[in-house]
Amino acid sequence: MSTAAMDLLRAAQAGDREACEQAVLENNGLIWSIVRRYYGRGVEPDDLYQLGCLGFLKAVQGFDFSYGTCFSTYAVPKIAGEIRRFLRDDGAVKVGRTIREQAQLLYTQRERLRHDLGREPVLSELAEATGLTVEEIARTDTATEAPESLQQELADGLTLEGTLGTDAPEEGLVERLALREAIDRLPEKEKMAILLRYFKGLTQERTARVLGVSQVQVSRLERRGLHRLRELLEP
Repeated sequence: MSTAAMDLLRAAQAGDREACEQAVLENNGLIWSIVRRYYGRGVEPDDLYQLGCLGFLKAVQGFDFSYGTCFSTYAVPKIAGEIRRFLRDDGAVKVGRTIREQAQLLYTQRERLRHDLGREPVLSELAEATGLTVEEIARTDTATEAPESLQQELADGLTLEGTLGTDAPEEGLVERLALREAIDRLPEKEKMAILLRYFKGLTQERTARVLGVSQVQVSRLERRGLHRLRELLEP
């Protein structure tokens, strides 16, 4: 590490706010390299990055310059530890240790298969790679997926809330029954895409896993399915 970099860290450790901000900027690459390890855990990348920055600043405060240790060697476990602590203790959905361990295994094997196959692996391939059953994979994915808002837009500007409900409950019931009847008339894959995305609230990525297709194909199935539904439901 250069003398200038060491001086910057010393200033940051002494409480210089500008030095702290500059140190974070100069170490963005290091922070992001750790953050990327935790993609797919139900937390947005920007939130993971903020946790990584917090871990980095804790590393700055705790670093002992007299040890002669490379700062990055000291900072990496601090950054990773801050993210892991959040995922373990403060996530939106609390999950048990077994589920967390299965989620880590799934993430590792899914990334490996994506790289080796050049596409999204299907459930049977994941099951073979991890030794987990299809049911265990589905349970783990569901437990660790980030919760979705009813107001979140899914496709063509529609939301789950807008699709599933109205101000008048009895009118909503009639509309839902008509909608479900129309969905049953869709081609099988379009029907499954609509049900998984709008009624189960799955992300495009999870829907792609279940159907064994790409996210691009899921998007196309959604658009075609929604177009057919509009035609079927028009008076």
